[in-house]
Amino acid sequence: FFFLSSRITVMAPKKGAEKAPAKKEAPKADSKAKGKVVEKAKAAKKASTKGVQKTKTKKIRTSVHFHRPKTLRLPRDPKYPRKSVPSKIKLDHFATIKYPLTTESAMKKIEDNNTLVFITDIRATKQQIQDAVKRLYDIRADKVNTLIRPDGRKKAYVRLTS
Repeated sequence: FFFLSSRITVMAPKKGAEKAPAKKEAPKADSKAKGKVVEKAKAAKKASTKGVQKTKTKKIRTSVHFHRPKTLRLPRDPKYPRKSVPSKIKLDHFATIKYPLTTESAMKKIEDNNTLVFITDIRATKQQIQDAVKRLYDIRADKVNTLIRPDGRKKAYVRLTS
């Protein structure tokens, strides 16, 4: 930048040039208004340097218990499903009924009481057993009695409608 500053020449003002006429001062009536403005500016300066002291009032507590204030609770807005594929139903009507029981006492129940005996899944409910019998054998069950055998299998007595 040195070579640029050496080429610039500053000219002195001309001797014959006159100064621009000075502005006339405002009349004395505005001096009171100007004094008020100055006072206000001084007060603002003092407040900004010292700070304005205010007395803080203490909040009156009407209860001895503190309750956390209620804040905004937004509804869930998931960006992706947490499970990619819906879970498969494990206990359908084929899995509910395992096999019919064909013991001598079961055959007696079929003849005398119009009741079929099945070994079913341990997790199956009476309603699920009733629906499975209806779908697999196309017969309507009147009621279902269940018991869990000592070997851990569930036995279902399905009473058929007469």
